[in-house]
Amino acid sequence: MHLSGKVSSGLGRAHVFMAQPHYQEQFKQVLDVSAWPGTLNLDMDESSLSDYKNLRILSGLEEGDISHHTNSFRIKGFERDGKSFGGATAFLAKISVDNENWIECAILIPDLTRHTETAEVISGSFLRESLPCKDGDKLKIKLN
Repeated sequence: MHLSGKVSSGLGRAHVFMAQPHYQEQFKQVLDVSAWPGTLNLDMDESSLSDYKNLRILSGLEEGDISHHTNSFRIKGFERDGKSFGGATAFLAKISVDNENWIECAILIPDLTRHTETAEVISGSFLRESLPCKDGDKLKIKLN
């Protein structure tokens, strides 16, 4: 499965969740490295919306028929100091700005998210520098 979308700025709050040790332990199992404490947001192109919806169905966030099966990893939520941190589903992938150089990553779909057309991408590196990319750049993702 291939997805494409444009880089967009998020709310700047992902680092609060991404830096949590409980999450980082699980991200390390998925990515084989610790995840950069933040996400890269990609607003899905029209042509990728049905495949992205498929991932949301596989995550249990939407109802519908599954068109493609792909392996997923469950990220368990937790509670700390009376604050609840929700779970998520991760899908291993690779991301590229030029369709030649690919960086290992995962699409992370939190259980509690307002993003229905925006993929949140995690990686062991700061993708805005590693790819490099900026808001408005078109990126490609291929799921493993």
